Amino acid sequence: MTYRRRVTESQPTCPCVICHDYGDRDRLDAIDRTTIGHVQEHGWSVVQIPEDDLGPGWAFTVGIWHSHRQPELAIFGLDVDTMKGCLNVVGGQTASGRPPELGHERSNVVDCHPVLFTAIDPRWYKAFFGSAISFYRRPPIPFVQVLWTDRHGRFPTDADCEPVVRERQPRLWLRPEQHPRGVWTQDL
Repeated sequence: MTYRRRVTESQPTCPCVICHDYGDRDRLDAIDRTTIGHVQEHGWSVVQIPEDDLGPGWAFTVGIWHSHRQPELAIFGLDVDTMKGCLNVVGGQTASGRPPELGHERSNVVDCHPVLFTAIDPRWYKAFFGSAISFYRRPPIPFVQVLWTDRHGRFPTDADCEPVVRERQPRLWLRPEQHPRGVWTQDL
């Protein structure tokens, strides 16, 4: 079954490789072809980067902007399957007309805990969202960070949030030069 997107003429145009032929479709790699297939079938794809010796993993969507003209989503620091599930829940809510609202919490997204949505500064895109840049060809497509809480219900935006939870989630609402030095800034 092919996904049918709900985009109207009045919405901004989409620069992605589905909407525009950039003359290199025959040179797309397997990851790009899989992403395109997922977007065409489901409306978006979730890219997962697992945790490794260098730091926590993360996951992000590709295709929500194409399909719904709403920001792409990103989450950091949990198990990749949990993050994929979270992004698919919020992606499904977006597809149903309930997109994320910046600065607002939403309940029962990650293991029955709330999440908080924050804008991501575009200066971080190259470091974390290469597949999305490849799909859209030209940033800035908006991204929203999905923050999760510590065991006391505090988000990383709260100074009292448990340090381990704060360290597993970068503060991408900050400019890179404002972010504390550490695992999230090592590739800048």
